[in-house]
Amino acid sequence: MRFIGSVIEKLQRHPKRIVFPEGTEPRVLQAARQFHALRLGAPILLGDRTRVKEIAADLNISLEGIRVINPAESEDLESFTRRFVSLRREKGLQTAEAQEAMRHPNYYGAMMVAMHQADGLVAGTSHSTGSVLRSLFQIIKVAPQATVASSCMVMEVEDSRFGENGVLFMADCGVIAEPTVDQLAEIALSTAQFARHLLNARPRVALLSFSTKGTATHPSIGKVQAATALARQRAEQRLLEADFDGELQVDAALVPEIAERKLPDNRVAGRANVLIFPDLNSGNIASKLVRHIAKANAYGQVLLGLNRPAADVSRGSNAHDILGVAAIVGLQAINYNLLYPGAGQELPGE
Repeated sequence: MRFIGSVIEKLQRHPKRIVFPEGTEPRVLQAARQFHALRLGAPILLGDRTRVKEIAADLNISLEGIRVINPAESEDLESFTRRFVSLRREKGLQTAEAQEAMRHPNYYGAMMVAMHQADGLVAGTSHSTGSVLRSLFQIIKVAPQATVASSCMVMEVEDSRFGENGVLFMADCGVIAEPTVDQLAEIALSTAQFARHLLNARPRVALLSFSTKGTATHPSIGKVQAATALARQRAEQRLLEADFDGELQVDAALVPEIAERKLPDNRVAGRANVLIFPDLNSGNIASKLVRHIAKANAYGQVLLGLNRPAADVSRGSNAHDILGVAAIVGLQAINYNLLYPGAGQELPGE
């Protein structure tokens, strides 16, 4: 709670509007209630109003201060439909199809954020990652100066010796299955930028592998080595103050005693606070292992590289997890253009 407590404190000074497409989900209702109670901003629930009220009543949750919108009955349905048609005209989207999509809370919520009716979106408690990402990529899209959209898990573990006082940023754990060298470098850069934004501390980025500095040979190791070099080069060009190293095994990245034996006097080894995985398999598996076996507080997936702040939470998330992710998304929204210059403005074709 050390980390998320500081996020909550910062957001209380600049409250934001967060839309939750799964408004009838009990965990979302509980998180929305806490979001409002902690004075973090205005939660917006999407779903059938009668059903939302019934479930809230059953849970003894007050809806005071919480806005509830049924997309199918919304006065914005027509204008949102027109905007969606204009965004997808090249794909041949017809009005009837667009209106049907806008009745779906994920699409409606994404359009609310795109149209500045909400500052960020948190979805995924009862929908697959594919369903959440599809609507975001079709409506919000990638930020003007970003080339890759990825995701990050923020882990807070009990042992403060790991990461940055117990906080670790792990990516990509949810979007790109087999990143290229260029994509892996961009994932490392965007995650480092995100870590610096949230912690105000120097990111120490470890690009992970099953090898440390050439102790094995494999094409995947070469990819990590090349991505590390590219990330360093681009960080220097973009004036991003961060340290990058790879390829590193995860114990060499995190444990000072092991790092001292394998890589003495290294600026990242044994001190990494950002972990970049070579592929989605390793990232997703590792993040879930840390969450459940180490009983870490897990906040994510926070989506990086989009034109507006959003997150895709796990279907296994509890109300505390959802609240934490919503607070992080809200904090991003305060000065999102520092992460992605030009983000939040109208894109060509919008």
